[in-house]
Amino acid sequence: MYIVTVTLATLVIIPVLLKIFFPYFWEDVVYLKDLVRILLTFVSRRKRRPLFLAVDRFIEQSALHPNRTFVLFENKSYSYQDADRESNKIANALRAYSRLQAGEAAALFMGNEPTFMFTWLALAKLGCPVAFLNHNIRSKSLLHCFSCCDAKVLIAAVELEDALKEIQPALKEKGVCVFIMTKECSISEFTSFTDKVEFASDSPISRSHRSQITFKSPAVYIYTSGTTGLPKAATVSQTRLLAALAVLASNGVTAGDVIYLNLPMYHTAGFLIGFIGSIETGATIVLRRKFSASQFWDECRKYNITVIQYIGEVLRYLCNTPKKENDQLHKVRLAIGNGLRAEIWREFLNRFGNIQVREFYASTEGNVGFVNYIGKIGAIGRVNPFHKKFFPYALIKYDTEGDEPVRNSKGLCIEASKGETGLLVSKITDIAPFVGYANNQQQTEKKKLRNVFKKGDLYFNSGDLLRIDWENFIYFQDRVGDTFRWKGENVATTEVSDIVTMIDFVEEANVYGVQVPGHEGRIGMAAVTITKGKALDSKKMFSHVASYLPAYAQPRFIRIQNSVEVTGTFKQMKKTLVEEGFNPTLITDPLFFLDDKEKSYIPMTKDIYKAVVSGNSKL
Repeated sequence: MYIVTVTLATLVIIPVLLKIFFPYFWEDVVYLKDLVRILLTFVSRRKRRPLFLAVDRFIEQSALHPNRTFVLFENKSYSYQDADRESNKIANALRAYSRLQAGEAAALFMGNEPTFMFTWLALAKLGCPVAFLNHNIRSKSLLHCFSCCDAKVLIAAVELEDALKEIQPALKEKGVCVFIMTKECSISEFTSFTDKVEFASDSPISRSHRSQITFKSPAVYIYTSGTTGLPKAATVSQTRLLAALAVLASNGVTAGDVIYLNLPMYHTAGFLIGFIGSIETGATIVLRRKFSASQFWDECRKYNITVIQYIGEVLRYLCNTPKKENDQLHKVRLAIGNGLRAEIWREFLNRFGNIQVREFYASTEGNVGFVNYIGKIGAIGRVNPFHKKFFPYALIKYDTEGDEPVRNSKGLCIEASKGETGLLVSKITDIAPFVGYANNQQQTEKKKLRNVFKKGDLYFNSGDLLRIDWENFIYFQDRVGDTFRWKGENVATTEVSDIVTMIDFVEEANVYGVQVPGHEGRIGMAAVTITKGKALDSKKMFSHVASYLPAYAQPRFIRIQNSVEVTGTFKQMKKTLVEEGFNPTLITDPLFFLDDKEKSYIPMTKDIYKAVVSGNSKL
């Protein structure tokens, strides 16, 4: 009897003690179980012969569930079998009308549509890496991005034909074969492709086309803006793509779920999580050309959406829509994404109901990631010893003024204390490699940090400042360097500066991001000096930035200065400019505001400033 009493008491006491001293014990155990399962699945697939790639998982799913709906788009439905056959037709058309060989890159210049998916599947079946070109970029940036990956073929949507016409002479010089998704091309130098696909065979593509591919081979190139220069092509290897299959499955997504994909597929979130993640689970994708806050919930109800993706701005836009009685009438159970501010997180849950939010941290080229599996509002992840054993990382002390890690007398980095902000670095290993950027060894090396904790070690420099609290939750703090983020896009200040200084009346341009109350990230601002003997032409300035830069990268505010302040090593100083922002009562320099209606930069007034900071002026 005594033993039974003690046993029962122990069974009662242990859960109580765990709740008091280890409140997240069971959640940690479940996460650990999922992590082990993912690693075992990944390892078993790595051992399969012939090589098992992400595209093979799609082929597997289409064989197992041919009639299951794969993608819904503008009231059209495509089954897994439809997608398989369509991708076979595209692949066979490419074999017949191009000289593209396995291992040679192709570029895809297309918005969100099923053809984007089918074309990637086709190229993956042929063993060709694919560069995803942002369909918003033009001219110099477009040509630069295309040139990064040494592509032999460029496949584009018909609505982007004019954008390619601008760079056609350079493409011709490179001997690039340009296919336009249309039955009839208006530009003689380009080749129509839809007609060729229509008459191509849908017979399966032999696995032999992928026989020379290894796990280290590039699978896709996704462009990311760095702190300097034009966008860089981050190389996503076949190993990384294989690992990406687990993203949605590890967050509880199953074949019965319906995923709402309205983020651009040329980005990591849209492609790796929304598309590749859905392939693993066998779920259905509802694809949208672009995000619409006003139609979001109506479409969720229409298509019985159960899983949504977000970047921080997306949920803020939803919270800013007019409230409706049916705000909580939907089937959405999971929201997965990153960049969500704590106050928006709370507001989103209060308004739209009991939705599980899975905030995560990752970067396109990075070799470590975190997920907030607890659901702690504001956190991007949680420290887990098992996770850290396989993917060693640390937060190190960072000198933001000197823009470099703090080192001790031995020249080694110093780990940040609990509660202290530090630079995230992660060890480069076989399991957690850092591939780098295509044809950009200089930028690849800049992301490597040597002699971190001992002489000769090698870490990936994330460029992100994080903080770990006493409960082991991880929080994002800031980014180092010059890149700022607006509308969910990273903007390299030097790229914008290069574009602005192309104007004949601009002598110098110092571009930076400034905060706007109620908005995630920072919006673009440029402090410029005017060329001697010339004056600011507001309409010309507007026309120029609108032609060369996507909307999210256009400087919304212009500040005219007599000279650009630099450091002793001739680096442009931004700190004071960022702190002063765009308030006309604090700044004596002339200020201008980008007005889309006037198609010009207009003088910044106190009324405009009030409208912006109050949220009455839409940015």
